[in-house]
Amino acid sequence: MINAVGTPQSLLLLGGTSEIGLAIAENYARQRPLTVTLAARPSARLDAAAAKLRHLGATVRTLPFDARDIDSHPKLVEDAFSEGDIDVTVVAFGLLGDAEQLWQDHTAGVELAQVNFTAPVSLGIALAERLRKQGHGALVALSSVAGERVRRSNFVYGATKAGFDGFYLGLGEALRPEGIHVTVVRPGFVRTKMTEGMTAAPMATTADKVAEVVVDAVRKRKDLVWAPAQWRLVMSVLRHIPRPIFRKLPI
Repeated sequence: MINAVGTPQSLLLLGGTSEIGLAIAENYARQRPLTVTLAARPSARLDAAAAKLRHLGATVRTLPFDARDIDSHPKLVEDAFSEGDIDVTVVAFGLLGDAEQLWQDHTAGVELAQVNFTAPVSLGIALAERLRKQGHGALVALSSVAGERVRRSNFVYGATKAGFDGFYLGLGEALRPEGIHVTVVRPGFVRTKMTEGMTAAPMATTADKVAEVVVDAVRKRKDLVWAPAQWRLVMSVLRHIPRPIFRKLPI
C-alpha cells in the first residue's frame, strides 16, 4: 500500500527501459524498500535497468512485453499482479519516429499508432479490471504536450498522444469512484536517448526532473500535470490561437 507520505511498496513499469519510467522507480526506491516489475522486451538495457534498481535496494523482476502483441496484454497484466497488489503502475512506452516519414510511410505510421495509442488503450482496459479487483492503486500515464494541440511539424505523433491523453483522462474519471487514481503527465522536450541528436526545445528538462513532478503528483493525487509546470501556461495560450495564425508559427 502507499504509505501516509505517498510512497508505494510496489511498482509496475510498462516500458521497463523507459528513462523517465526508470527515473520514477529510482526516485521511489531511494525513499523506501520497493518491489519493482519491469515489463519490456528482453535486452541488455533491461538487464542494466534491473541491476541499477537492485543496487538501490529494490527487489526486481522482469516480464517480457511487446506493445505490438495486443493479444498478450491481458496475460501480461495478470502475471504482473500474480505476486500481490501493485501500488503504482506507470505506462511509459512509446515511439517517436521520423515526423515526415510517418505520414508518408504506411507501415511506419500505423506501427506508431499501434504502439502509442492502441497498445496503451489495450493495457489500460486490462489494468482497470485488475485495479478494480484490488480496490486501490495509482496509475501514471506518460503523455506529452505534443498531444495537447497537434502541430503540423509532428502531427502523426501528436495525434497518437492526443488519443492517449484523452483515454487516460477518461479512464481516471471512470475509476475515481473505485478508489483508483489516474495521473496524466504531459512532459515537454525531455533529454533522453529517444531525443538524442535532436535540437532541444525551450524548457527542455531531464528524466529525473519529470520523475520529481510525477512523485509529487501521485502523492497529491493530481489528475493532470505538466513537466515542467510552465508548459501549462504555454499550452493554454497555444490552444486558443486561431488556426490560420497557428499554422504560421515556427513550432
